Amino acid sequence: MNPALDLIFSTLAAFFQIYFVLLIIRILLSWFPNVNWYDPPFSIVSQLTDPYLNIFRSFIPPLGGIDLSPILAIFLLQFIGQFFSSLSGPALGF
Repeated sequence: MNPALDLIFSTLAAFFQIYFVLLIIRILLSWFPNVNWYDPPFSIVSQLTDPYLNIFRSFIPPLGGIDLSPILAIFLLQFIGQFFSSLSGPALGF
């Protein structure tokens, strides 16, 4: 395959892996009610992940106070990340 395309696909796969970690951090922090989302370390995570999560929150309402939209968001993110990882070839170990 073209080395330029390999670089693009591997970069996209790495981006999706990093974004996956940010989503997990966001989900874990949401379990702590005393987290102030306006403090700098938390506000950055919130600003980066909330636009993506809001897409799923718009059509999956919370059930009994539990937000299930991150589950679908993670599945879709993993699917897209695996797709780009498979296109990039064996260079990445994701």
